[in-house]
Amino acid sequence: MTVARKQQICVNQTPYYHIISRCVRQAFLFGKDPLTGDSYEHRRQWLVDRIKKTASVFAIDVCSYAIMSNHFHLVLRIGDNAQWTDKQVLMAWLFLYSLPILCQRYLQDDVSDELELKEVKQYVELYRERLCSISWFMKTVNEYIARKANQEDECTGHFWESRFKSQALLDERALLTCMAYVDLNPIRAGLAKSLRHSEFTSIKERIEHKSTDLLGFGQGDHDLPFYLSSYLDLLDQTGRIIRDDNHGFISVEMASVLSDLHLNPDTWLDELKAFKSFGFSAVGTVKQLQEYSAITKKKWSVGLRLEPA
Repeated sequence: MTVARKQQICVNQTPYYHIISRCVRQAFLFGKDPLTGDSYEHRRQWLVDRIKKTASVFAIDVCSYAIMSNHFHLVLRIGDNAQWTDKQVLMAWLFLYSLPILCQRYLQDDVSDELELKEVKQYVELYRERLCSISWFMKTVNEYIARKANQEDECTGHFWESRFKSQALLDERALLTCMAYVDLNPIRAGLAKSLRHSEFTSIKERIEHKSTDLLGFGQGDHDLPFYLSSYLDLLDQTGRIIRDDNHGFISVEMASVLSDLHLNPDTWLDELKAFKSFGFSAVGTVKQLQEYSAITKKKWSVGLRLEPA
């Protein structure tokens, strides 16, 4: 039995969520199909562009992403648009969707009747809520890609599995581990030999561009709570272990990097690999999982428990 999305997303517990969305039947609808030889590589850029455009409008930031051949990962941070004016909310929604005539008139300062203003306020609050919603964020991304791909294929039908999966990241360790898991996807899958060759990932974008529209590192109250240099060291060292199949060997240098980031060298690789199984709805300590389950009314035992660093 599925659980309502609003019961899985709890901003009071954490603003960070790991999202995964798969193509129907896990078909190769983005990459190159090894059976037919058909290539859909260009669609991965479609997806990156749509994610960026949607994030520029919503009060949601992209922490990391990886676009694979039949699915994609996102780590998102839900923000706050309470300070946006009514017109800012309506203009943001208009960037992606149409507005009722009454709201269009309001933007043109053509509404003065109290009843009409009250109705406009109702629309504003509806759109304000949607612009902070991961469900609406994913709907905006996935529906656009599905229509565009079906148009190219001259077909109809489902492109995505019915529901994307979401996972609450309850503390900084969970966030950091999940981001590393996402950015290392191509290396772990044997599709890339290094971070620089990890196509359609946030880490490649961060390495190649000094300025990106991804959520920043350690520069402000709303940035990621660690530094980019430390994160790059972590991924570089971990990627070497994964790529060379060193059977979990943690060097002195690697242990130092992990310690600086308050990660446990003894459990790091196991915790990273655990994200491969997406059967849990939250990641955190035992206490955090208990609190999260009490609010969302889910069994806390389904969460991935992180051991103390």
